Amino acid sequence: MTSLAAHDRAFMATALAMASRGLGTTAPNPSVGCILVKDGRIVGRGWTQPGGRPHAETEALNRAGDLARGATAYVTLEPCCHHGETPPCTDALTAAGVARVVIGSADPDDRVDGGGIAALEGANIEVETGVLQGHADAVNGGYLKRAHRGLPHIALKMATTMDGRIALASGESQWITGEDARRYGHLLRATYDAVLIGSGTALADDPQLSCRLPGVGASSPNQPIRIILDRRLRISADSKLATTANSLTTWVITSANADADKVSQLEKAGVEIFVAADPSDHAFALAAAGVLAKQGMTRVLVDGGANIASSFLQHDLVDRIYAFRAPSFIGGEGIAVVAGLNLGCLADSPRFNRTEVRQLGMDLLEILDRPATF
Repeated sequence: MTSLAAHDRAFMATALAMASRGLGTTAPNPSVGCILVKDGRIVGRGWTQPGGRPHAETEALNRAGDLARGATAYVTLEPCCHHGETPPCTDALTAAGVARVVIGSADPDDRVDGGGIAALEGANIEVETGVLQGHADAVNGGYLKRAHRGLPHIALKMATTMDGRIALASGESQWITGEDARRYGHLLRATYDAVLIGSGTALADDPQLSCRLPGVGASSPNQPIRIILDRRLRISADSKLATTANSLTTWVITSANADADKVSQLEKAGVEIFVAADPSDHAFALAAAGVLAKQGMTRVLVDGGANIASSFLQHDLVDRIYAFRAPSFIGGEGIAVVAGLNLGCLADSPRFNRTEVRQLGMDLLEILDRPATF
């Protein structure tokens, strides 16, 4: 039994590595990994394809062919059991003659929610659940959070000096960190559904917000949606974000009070405009996060300035932080990485667990996580 459990964990870890390949390309669907194992050998593997289809199970079964009969399927998320744009994966696994299915996480989708497990067991397929569930939940944390809480997984990216500054008092910030750290930042963009900034960063930096890694062109599924939170609709129709909106998907989330002529100008440029329910400064980040979830976003990378970081932290929206730190100093007159949080006492400070530290050239990257709340 111990040996079998160890094998199950090892093969599930491989399936989870497959699932990670699809992150940033499958929203609003989860990114699932599946491997088929027969006589101790992997005979098929697959992960959710861009746009959410084909599903991982279909990909793995197609690669395995007849070798799937009698095999064990390791699937990171409970297989679907409903008819949508594709037939149920439970039917495909059953028809292929799979003998056993090992599952990482249950699927909270109302159309599944235990039904996939029941369908497999009803077909006399042995089912094992909860294998490496913590890891499986983490891989699809955005999908699960959206299903349970109506919010996407939100990661905050920050690049600072040793004294926590992101720019000189003048606003100059290019470049705080080195080339290796900046390249890693572009890799992050490729694994998130969207990259988000506030209007202040849009006006100050006029950024492109695209993923500029080799092989990731404008039409690549790894190119994130570009999102600007702009309550007062200050972004210019002549900005890089607006003038490239026809080739790179660009959204602006604003208030119901936004100027109608400005909305029209941006829409003509190809920008999609969304209205958040609460136009106040205080609640705008929270309202915007709800809009993003309704639009199918599961993973959002916040890559803005001190004010946008403060807004998301104040509303307890941040699940992960990528903190890049350069071996340099700016001093107290520089711009802090986070604006005011209005804390009443130290115990109210947002706290995270440091889960990984790595060196990128001369810079350090710390990855900080909060326990899942779904």
